[in-house]
Amino acid sequence: MKEITKIRNFSIIAHIDHGKSTLADRLLEATHTIEKRDLVHDQLLDAMDLEQERGITIKSHPVKMNYKALDGEEYELNLIDTPGHVDFAYEVSRSLAACEGALLVIDATQGVQAQTVANVNMAMRHNLFIIPVINKIDLPAADLNMCYDQMEEILAIPREDAIAVSAKEGIGIPEVLEAIVKRVPHPQDWSGKGCAALVFDSIYDAYRGVVTYVRIFGGMLQRGDRIRLLSTGLESEIKEVGVFTPEMKA
Repeated sequence: MKEITKIRNFSIIAHIDHGKSTLADRLLEATHTIEKRDLVHDQLLDAMDLEQERGITIKSHPVKMNYKALDGEEYELNLIDTPGHVDFAYEVSRSLAACEGALLVIDATQGVQAQTVANVNMAMRHNLFIIPVINKIDLPAADLNMCYDQMEEILAIPREDAIAVSAKEGIGIPEVLEAIVKRVPHPQDWSGKGCAALVFDSIYDAYRGVVTYVRIFGGMLQRGDRIRLLSTGLESEIKEVGVFTPEMKA
């Protein structure tokens, strides 16, 4: 098990179509979690047919990446790609509750939008460390100064905190990874406090049945353990334990 100080849990949040899923693709490639030649389609974490058809994220998608930072240490980066559309705000809320940090993606041509503000407020309510990422700087209409001004005036985030990137072209991705390692806090040590976990998503798999995604805050879970959902009081036995990787969907 990875040392707790080497773990980073973070989400990607943004207004719809500001480039969250494309940024997730570049992070997967940069950490060699999946190679570019193995990408079965763009926006790899958008695995649902409707997501690929509409080009939007509907479900939150978790993935684990291993990253060797410039300090020579290897870190475990646990990413949850979240929806940007206002109709799926609950998905975002559950995902943020499982993280310590968030990448806030802002389109360099559009600046701060309504859902940008809503997501920032939600992240702040969860006490997350926010790393602003100005995306699409390769486009002719990109206006970085506008984005910086709006960040400071509307979001109260200093412009010095922002990282300018092009997720499509892969510009600035190494800087984003280093910022995650350096700025996002590692999880708190829950040793001696018993086993506790947060369910932040679930899906139905035709072969494995109901698959539940959880963030374990303390203790350990393994096959055969019985768990109780505090919201309903129902108990169930764990059939399988694993970590999500893109290859499971590819």
